[in-house]
Amino acid sequence: MAAMTAEDDQLRQSFARVRAEVGKAVVGQGGAVSGLMIALLANGHVLLEGVPGVAKTLLVRTLSTALSLDTKRLQFTPDLMPGDVTGSVVFDPAKAAFEFREGPVFTNILLADEINRTPPKTQSALLEAMEERQVSADGVTRKLPDPFIVAATQNPIEYEGTYPLPEAQLDRFLLKVTLELPERDTEVEVLRRHASGFDPRDLAAAGVTPVLSADELAAARAAVTRVGAGDDVLGYLVDLARGTRHSPSVRLGVSPRGTTALLAAAKAWAWLSGYDAITPDHVKAMVVPVWRHRIQLRPEAELEQVSADGILRSIMQQVQVPI
Repeated sequence: MAAMTAEDDQLRQSFARVRAEVGKAVVGQGGAVSGLMIALLANGHVLLEGVPGVAKTLLVRTLSTALSLDTKRLQFTPDLMPGDVTGSVVFDPAKAAFEFREGPVFTNILLADEINRTPPKTQSALLEAMEERQVSADGVTRKLPDPFIVAATQNPIEYEGTYPLPEAQLDRFLLKVTLELPERDTEVEVLRRHASGFDPRDLAAAGVTPVLSADELAAARAAVTRVGAGDDVLGYLVDLARGTRHSPSVRLGVSPRGTTALLAAAKAWAWLSGYDAITPDHVKAMVVPVWRHRIQLRPEAELEQVSADGILRSIMQQVQVPI
């Protein structure tokens, strides 16, 4: 476990500037901004869930601009094919040879818009890319850029023409972040900006500029790996996971992949908060966004309108916190 250094403080200040840049285009949604930053630091993916019009797409575009990262947007539709995501081998008449043409997955931040609107065959095309950071085509494996994260969006209320994500793919997302409708004052501020001429398609006019370099991001990710975790906190994390497996309302609890994901997210949050080791508070702050999509409820619990968030908060109240 290494102590925080002056370089760590400077890097955290850079991330604070990233948050300020995002605020030039996106009002509110601080939790979603934190979630995306944690995913970048922990090398994970994010599932953004919210009704249309709560700035999911704008948030990802603005963040990638502030981070100087390449981003591509892919609208998932029922007729989208796997090759439309990963790329495919095509014949080039000019060269009289077959060549691989990269798909939109070859980027730093892939905005997978309405990911639940495409069939499972195409959804699964993302699995290798999300887990292995590579694409295999025509017997050749091609590495994806570093960093690479998928920021996928889905609409929680519209089910016609959608394909629910399978558990295997849900488990690949480090976080599931819910974007709520804004409070009154926040929505008034949104309208005030639009009344003043704000154009969400022109981030440069809004004054959004890059404030964090690729080298700084790499240094921050390396610093996160040095954040310590004591045995008592690791035991607390495992006890929380076991609580989900023994809950009478849960059909399938958190897997070991889920516990390692919570550890990674807690370390990123601890580093952003200025700590050199995670505490139970850092773990508790990350439990709901990291695990809400990893547990399956029993049918009777769903009939009683019990939520995954509610179950996780109940388990946190029941499990003893190490002192």
